[in-house]
Amino acid sequence: MTKVDCSRVYVDTSKFSTPSHSFDGAFAKTDIKKGELVEKGIVRRLNNFDGMKNPYVHTWSDDTPNTTWAISSGCATYYNTAPQGKANTHMKRFYDEDRFEIYAMKDIKMDEELTH
Repeated sequence: MTKVDCSRVYVDTSKFSTPSHSFDGAFAKTDIKKGELVEKGIVRRLNNFDGMKNPYVHTWSDDTPNTTWAISSGCATYYNTAPQGKANTHMKRFYDEDRFEIYAMKDIKMDEELTH
């Protein structure tokens, strides 16, 4: 068993990019059914860090306002944000174990961009 598995995901230029603003996105390597595990990984907490100034980190607590931030393994950093109710994935956070699992919220086709 491994702590990190992103074998169903790859990173390439996001389909949401524009000619004046190019950025990366995560994509499905294969078809993924609703409810299936897309990716799992671990995080490292960041000390003395303001995540409100960096879009590449994850909130790592349920506190409001959040003061705990983390970087993730694998491709999780490259899942782009979708409008409310439109995401095709959901990250389940295990705060006490510093790990996560990402599940498909709907059927995802191969090469479809992953959003949360």
